[in-house]
Amino acid sequence: MKVTQEKLPDSQIGLEIEISSETSQKTYEKVVQNLTRSTNIPGFRKGKVPRQVLLQRLGSQRIKAAALEEIIQASLKEAIDQESIESLGNYQLRSNFDELVQQYKPGETLTFSAAIDVPPSAELGEYQNLKVKAEESVYDPQQVEDFLEQRRAEQADLIPVEERSAEMGDVAIIDFSGKLTAEGEEGQEIEGGSATNFQVEIAEGKLIPGMVEGVVGMKPEETKEVSVTFPEDYAKEDLAGKPAVFSITLKELKAKDLPDLDDDFAAENSEFETMAELRQSLEEQFQEKAATETKNNINEAITTLLLEQSTVDIPETLIQEEVTQVLTQTLMQMQQMGIDVKQLFNADTVPKMRENARPEAIENLKKSLIIAEIGKRESLQATEAEIAQKMAEVQEQLSGRDIDQEKLREMVTQDVNQEKTFDWLREKAEVELVPQGTLTESPEEDSTSEESSETDSSNE
Repeated sequence: MKVTQEKLPDSQIGLEIEISSETSQKTYEKVVQNLTRSTNIPGFRKGKVPRQVLLQRLGSQRIKAAALEEIIQASLKEAIDQESIESLGNYQLRSNFDELVQQYKPGETLTFSAAIDVPPSAELGEYQNLKVKAEESVYDPQQVEDFLEQRRAEQADLIPVEERSAEMGDVAIIDFSGKLTAEGEEGQEIEGGSATNFQVEIAEGKLIPGMVEGVVGMKPEETKEVSVTFPEDYAKEDLAGKPAVFSITLKELKAKDLPDLDDDFAAENSEFETMAELRQSLEEQFQEKAATETKNNINEAITTLLLEQSTVDIPETLIQEEVTQVLTQTLMQMQQMGIDVKQLFNADTVPKMRENARPEAIENLKKSLIIAEIGKRESLQATEAEIAQKMAEVQEQLSGRDIDQEKLREMVTQDVNQEKTFDWLREKAEVELVPQGTLTESPEEDSTSEESSETDSSNE
């Protein structure tokens, strides 16, 4: 069998394969014999159908097509072995199959072309003397206080209040009903906009903006009308941006009785016996969190720059696998948020979702492949001891679950390799740390920038 190779884009190799006349004839005869044994034709016993009758009933084109499919499958496998090609197991026929059927004559040579996916390659740019800017995440002692206050609030006792008006931080039991006040919709009741004995904390961010704030100053059994405007990004689009008025009755008012932040609190809510030990532990956790965020910001800045300077060819096989991975992670996140994903994932929406996930999948692959290539060039590979230690840590975290040891080892090896490569890159890079938010534009800024560009363009 004669094989000619050609390098193609997107990490593919083109193969032109010439099938010998002997193979052409043998495969055809084999297919005819198999069809003779397996085809049921009225008037003949199975396996005893005369060759000429079989050809007449099935048609020569159908039999040639079956033989051709077998030739292509077998010869591709043989060509990959013969040429020692590291294939990813996927191929595309580059020749037109219908034309091949017309050209195919058993006992004569046949030539066809196909493309096979091979492991991706990365052409790296400069990576040893990078200059990047990254946002620095700074530990703020207030994080510890906010964390403790949140835990305090979760354990607060609710004490009925009768002698004073509602204040921010109280918990209210209310009845409410809402009506639209937009022109043309005035007086229309809001679907789902009413409730009885509804408990809500009087705090910013609860319910519709302005609604709980309107409860401040009310006393039990008092009724009040509060005017609000639904946010522009409100989940129900038919209400977004519309004005409304809610009639609110304060049924009960309760104040939070917060526990003291003392040693008893620490003992009941942590592994520590004193508040001082708990605070120290929280400080260390938030400091570590800030350091990790800064490190990740640097890593992201480095990979973004490397992506701009490098060329990576990725086969479609890997792209589709990564798209599936991206969608799987999205699905899991939605489920954790309590969203019924069955309502979102169906035969109509999945193709569109896969198409939308494709750019992210390609970027993920390119970045990981660039880091992997640098790791190989600089011999930054995980040792057996490092792999064993990391595997033990993961197994301890997943104690009680069935774990595929082979997949775990593959995942851990990749993670350790990446971590070592990033450590090496950060040491080599010139990094300028800037305050948080410096490199991240808000949506408003993006919009302003776009409007400015449009204005500039129109003035030209």
